[in-house]
Amino acid sequence: MSHTVKSLKVTYNPINEENTFTSGDVVSGHVTLEMAKDCQISSLLIKFKGKAQVLWTERYGQTTVVYHAKDKYFSIKQYIIHDKDHTGSNVVSPGCHVYPFTFQIPFQVMPSSFDSSIGKIVYLLEAKLSRSMRVPQKDSTKINFVTKEDLRSSPELMMPQHDSKDKKMKFFNSGTVAMDVKLEKTGFFQGEGLKVLAFIENNLSRQIRPKYCVYKKHSFFARGKRKVWTLDLFKEVGEPIAPNTKENVTKVLPVPFDSEPSIINCSIIKVEYRLRVYLDVKYASDPEIKFPIVILPASQVPAGVAPPPAASGFGFEPFGIPNPPAWGLVPPQPPAGAPHPSDPPPAYGAYAMDPPLTDFGKKY
Repeated sequence: MSHTVKSLKVTYNPINEENTFTSGDVVSGHVTLEMAKDCQISSLLIKFKGKAQVLWTERYGQTTVVYHAKDKYFSIKQYIIHDKDHTGSNVVSPGCHVYPFTFQIPFQVMPSSFDSSIGKIVYLLEAKLSRSMRVPQKDSTKINFVTKEDLRSSPELMMPQHDSKDKKMKFFNSGTVAMDVKLEKTGFFQGEGLKVLAFIENNLSRQIRPKYCVYKKHSFFARGKRKVWTLDLFKEVGEPIAPNTKENVTKVLPVPFDSEPSIINCSIIKVEYRLRVYLDVKYASDPEIKFPIVILPASQVPAGVAPPPAASGFGFEPFGIPNPPAWGLVPPQPPAGAPHPSDPPPAYGAYAMDPPLTDFGKKY
């Protein structure tokens, strides 16, 4: 800061214990300006904006290519002091001056806040002080925005999932293994138990073990390219299945409270989760099944929501439901006249794909 302007600070008022905001919430706060002496000001404004951007580089021989993309969700500006006619009449006296502000977050589809070394989704309050013949002075602070989803208005998240796999073994193993796996639903809250029901058939002469892995995948899109990063969230090992037996197996996997929520409504950044169920067979490649799952913030658990009929009778009778179609989250509906939702994220097939960055070199 200069000798004239001692400090410029923007702060906001939290509205809940989690210090989160969502569509339609009101963000209020103060811009605090401390002056050492009289100062003529061209303008003092506060801007509220939401945006996403990705940036990374790749080497091709001696050439470095920069991949960059950005999405802008909204930008709202309020002038606190504005010298429209350049009369020089806006003189701020010495001392500490506090200016309140209030914004309402637009009713539109926007992804949750996100931050990584390659991409970020930010919702920012920025104060800017402009003076004639001076470099503008700024201060900013971020708010934590969380996409609000309601299971009752998003049937795709309550849809059960089902898949099966069988494999004939050769060489060191003789026989077949098979598994039929079902999930009660697709969407899970942080801290919730992810219930996996499986019917496993072991026609080998040695025991096998069911194993479970939940992993997350970050995808970044720019200039027709996709960069992927994956990491195992947690792994579980089931009880062994004896040779030449069939068993019904139930496993409840706890979703960590600190797992970041899924992001599937941004065109340049995605945060996705997969459940991988596989059979550990010695001296052979493991048969596996993958299910997409959606992780929602724990703060959004609705009170008194009963499980859907499909989940209440969940068992090993013929399932009769194919794999669910591509799904998406349904945002809170804005009032009449609000902005339309943004376009859905592009299909993966529209992008050339880099070799994925995986955990410990494993590819998924």
